[in-house]
Amino acid sequence: MRGPRPSAWQVVWWFGLVSLAADMVYEGARSMYGPVLAALGASGLVVGLVTGAGEAMALVLRLVFGPVADRTGRYWSLTILGYGLTALCVPLLWFAPRLGAAGLAFAVVLILLERLGKAIRSPSKSALLAHAAGAVGRGRGFGVHKALDQVGAFAGPLVVAAVVAGASVWAGMAVLAVPGAVAMALLVVLALRVPDPSVYDTPPASVAPELASSPRRGWLAEAVGVGLPPVFFRYAMACSLTTGGLVTFGIIGYHLTVDGLVPLAAVPLVYAGAMAVEAVAALAVGSVYDRTGSKVLLVVPVLVAVVPALALGGPLVLVLLGVAVWGFAHGVQDSTIKAAVADLVPAPRRATAYGVFAGIQGALAIVGGAGAGWLYDRSLPALVLAVVATQVLALALLLTTLRQID
Repeated sequence: MRGPRPSAWQVVWWFGLVSLAADMVYEGARSMYGPVLAALGASGLVVGLVTGAGEAMALVLRLVFGPVADRTGRYWSLTILGYGLTALCVPLLWFAPRLGAAGLAFAVVLILLERLGKAIRSPSKSALLAHAAGAVGRGRGFGVHKALDQVGAFAGPLVVAAVVAGASVWAGMAVLAVPGAVAMALLVVLALRVPDPSVYDTPPASVAPELASSPRRGWLAEAVGVGLPPVFFRYAMACSLTTGGLVTFGIIGYHLTVDGLVPLAAVPLVYAGAMAVEAVAALAVGSVYDRTGSKVLLVVPVLVAVVPALALGGPLVLVLLGVAVWGFAHGVQDSTIKAAVADLVPAPRRATAYGVFAGIQGALAIVGGAGAGWLYDRSLPALVLAVVATQVLALALLLTTLRQID
């Protein structure tokens, strides 16, 4: 496609609009995965296993697709394939109740494929975005992208709720074909306009030979990040401790309902509010990151540490304050923290680095989620203390690591 090359800011915004439309699809769907599976006859155990396995796939399988992107250079192809799976699989859930006894298995496969799409595209998309974001300030670039992403995460569940209220849950899934098609159209046009985002690197990155992706290095070695700088692994572990320590919204939503703090129908609205806070956090902290450096990330363990005491105890006003803190911490984890990865790893291995980073996050998220659920059932004070202890360790690791970024 001919025409003048878009500016770096235009590319950042274009990626953000793609994510906005795509987030409407998968966040809208995720808000209803429980009712969707339940309507097809799934038990609570099946719902937990499917959604848990899906989230694990979305993170851990990036260990595979990050090195694939760096070895093949097919960043755009993998990004388009990953978004395509999401755009296709969610609307196809409309067919599930029409398949009789096979409907539940069909829905499970579609949900897992949608999450696979997230794993396929995320390392490549982040690597592509890092080029343009580097030209405008990576904190602001990733922050703007995350803010637009969260607009979709906020709007998607609201659209689905409106359609479900007027029709059915299956119509709510089918209508998500519209933002899915918009996301794919925007993405294809962007790929044609900017086939090589490395043109935005200023100055062009120089790469030490030992850090470059090498065909002589085994695939498994690539997948686990052999050759990436040691500071990257310390940073990944510190950030993953904050990921594992941040209690999931599933636990918060469970607390809101079993303690009768809000009506069941209000839980998605609380979640939408948290998504709005995430957008603000991504913009604000991203801007501060570019002005003051990576030390702003030291706020994340502090935020994570206070969430259980607020969100899982006390009157509703404190619980809602805890949800806002949760949203703020989650927004920084999914935006500015990723910007720092691009400052630690050279461009030819960034997709691998993002895959390894997500793999470590996924492993600790599984451990943290299971541990938080187990402690919640037994002792809230013990849960609070456990989270505080992990965040003290995360803060210490960050303090020693971030000195090498600025």
